[in-house]
Amino acid sequence: MPSPIAPLPPESSPGTGGFRDLTKYQWFVFSMAAMAWLFDCLDQQLFILARNGAMKNLLPDSPDQVIRLYGGYATSIFVAGWATGGLIFGALGDRIGRARTLSMTVLMYSVCTGLSAFSTGWIDFAIYRFITGLGVGGVFGLAVALIADTLTSSSRPMALGLLQALSAIGNITAGLISIGLSQLGAHKIIDPALSWKYMFLIGAIPAFLCVFIQIQLKEPEKWVEAKKASKTTGDKFGSYFDLFGNPRWRKNALLGMLLCVSGVVGLWGIGFFAPELVGSVIENSLAQRGLEPGEIKTQKDFWIGVNMIVLNLGAFFGMIGFARLAQAIGRRPAFLIAFAAAMGATYGYFRYFNGLSDLWMAPVLGFCQLSLFAGFAVYLPELFPLRLRSTGTSFCYNVGRFIAATGPMTLGQLQQYLAQGAQTSADKLEAFRGACCWMSLIFVLGFVVVLFMPETKGKPLPE
Repeated sequence: MPSPIAPLPPESSPGTGGFRDLTKYQWFVFSMAAMAWLFDCLDQQLFILARNGAMKNLLPDSPDQVIRLYGGYATSIFVAGWATGGLIFGALGDRIGRARTLSMTVLMYSVCTGLSAFSTGWIDFAIYRFITGLGVGGVFGLAVALIADTLTSSSRPMALGLLQALSAIGNITAGLISIGLSQLGAHKIIDPALSWKYMFLIGAIPAFLCVFIQIQLKEPEKWVEAKKASKTTGDKFGSYFDLFGNPRWRKNALLGMLLCVSGVVGLWGIGFFAPELVGSVIENSLAQRGLEPGEIKTQKDFWIGVNMIVLNLGAFFGMIGFARLAQAIGRRPAFLIAFAAAMGATYGYFRYFNGLSDLWMAPVLGFCQLSLFAGFAVYLPELFPLRLRSTGTSFCYNVGRFIAATGPMTLGQLQQYLAQGAQTSADKLEAFRGACCWMSLIFVLGFVVVLFMPETKGKPLPE
């Protein structure tokens, strides 16, 4: 039985309406790809918010430094799974189809997110996070390739920017879930110490349901026709040998990977440890006021959730802003501005955030750090031909995570080094700030890499 296919997109000119030209089915494709990525990011953020609570529950009686260290290890394992999944499913999407493979990855990360709630120790928790990472890693490249091959040329850049921006909605939803669970804990409806389990269970449900809707997705006709033609031409789909055998694609893949390493390390190695900073600052403040430990825990969880929400509100507008800027002045200039802004915002946040009066720094951090990821969505598919689009995009976005996976561990080790001789919680917090500030230099790498990459604004996809 032949695979269902979607009709070729009408190629509207750069000056036409773009989104207004899309058919109902093209809107459906965008919606399904966006939902897959939104729920993917929801699960990522629930892990970030649940990480500290999970470590405390799974490693009882361990000091805070050990909790943070193992939280970093769990994050690194998750990111390593993410990188592995990107390599596997990116190539598989080019070989057997974007739509089919996308449903497989969403099913994988939703099931294992739910299983994470039933962990009884650090080892099985880490295993579930690795397998979740495998599924998570495949989604981005597949969703981007599916949209790039189905939508019109005029709508593609902003649609991909919006796809990435909608990930912030998943992140905001995670913050709302955290706040809601903290309130349930405050009213003794649930045990606050087990709220991390509820987070993972809640995160699994919408992604699991999404799979049943995605069954209606068809493979892009552009991909189906190229796949048929390959029997005559001999072109290989999803081949890493072809990706690195061609000098043009090899250069784009290696430079694109380094570009993403800078952004991913900056976010997962530094930015996503914002809850730890906010929690420590607020905990110290509330402890000085003489509040009970249970009240401190509830207030801390509440404000961590608020911080996550406002950070991702900033991220939403940052990603939309990057897509518009890239359309106006080009991909390379937009990246140069964004990397410089990301370094400044990261250093400023982790150095100067001292209390709730500084909460305005969170949306600034989100705007600057996560705007880069809209750039990855817009730019990466423009670097590779159709037969290698999912492979190349996934390679750049995900393989760099093997390097990025060392970020949380490096942060933990650097913090421990700077905390030598620290006696008070204030001294330990200062060591954490210093480690984050030093690591913000990673954005310099992205700034330099951009200078060697091609400009793709206004050019057709390389087919």
